[in-house]
Amino acid sequence: MDLRAIAMGLAFALMWSSAFTSARIIVADASPLFSLAMRFLISGLIGVMIARAMGQTWRLTRGQWKATILFGICQNALYLGLNFVAMQWVEASMAAIIASTMPLLVALASLVLFRERIRPLGMLGLVAGVAGVALIMGTRISAGVDLLGVALCGLGVLALTTATLALRGATSGGNFMMVVGLQMLVGSAALFPAAFAFETIRVEPSWPLAIAFAYTTFVPGLAATLIWVMLLNRIGTVRAATFHFLNPVFGVAVASVLLGESLGMLDMIGVGVVTLGILAVQLARQPAPAKPPLSAALQPQAD
Repeated sequence: MDLRAIAMGLAFALMWSSAFTSARIIVADASPLFSLAMRFLISGLIGVMIARAMGQTWRLTRGQWKATILFGICQNALYLGLNFVAMQWVEASMAAIIASTMPLLVALASLVLFRERIRPLGMLGLVAGVAGVALIMGTRISAGVDLLGVALCGLGVLALTTATLALRGATSGGNFMMVVGLQMLVGSAALFPAAFAFETIRVEPSWPLAIAFAYTTFVPGLAATLIWVMLLNRIGTVRAATFHFLNPVFGVAVASVLLGESLGMLDMIGVGVVTLGILAVQLARQPAPAKPPLSAALQPQAD
């Protein structure tokens, strides 16, 4: 993994983790599904226009179209939609911790559904991740956390896991910016009917709402998604997913600085355990270095 890939991964993790805090600010002054649908409409149109200006086309490959539609529905409509609704009742740090378990769920799905072998380090990471989440959830439930909000975040991370597995087809064939824009328009098309059907539309104009909406639209929305797709294409799904281990730390840190959310000692220990568990799972899934062929190993070494 080169320095450019590392920089891209760090930038993605920070941008992605900050979205929970900006979402918490948005839903304080606007109905969640409607505001998210508007965000995706604006982001998607801007993304498509940028892609066209770059000479990209919406004539995607069949695999790209399939992945773009699945990603738009699973991540944008389901994962983010459920998280925006849940953010009315749960703290941004809690939502970030739940969402950060996605790499653990991807590894578990690979083990159960695809019979992928996981090294002992990976199994240890899965156990640690589950233990860390259980520690955090036990602390929060005893403190009176909203269980409906937690359940919505849980359903959201399952949708995100599906989206991550589906995105593999979108990283071949180029047109990365077009893929980003179109999957946001797919999410917007799915969210607008849900917004009008299930919520009373409200928008209370304020500077925090305007700033958070603009930030969410351009940074976690356009920039982070584009960086993620490019990173997948550059180093592959397994290596790129390693950067998700930073999400619980970054998510909690941003929420603490901007929203003043506090964590207890057990929460901090749980975040640390989850972080190490995610890292262990991703390191275990890294391909082993190729061994030189026996014939090369038997060649006499030059003096």
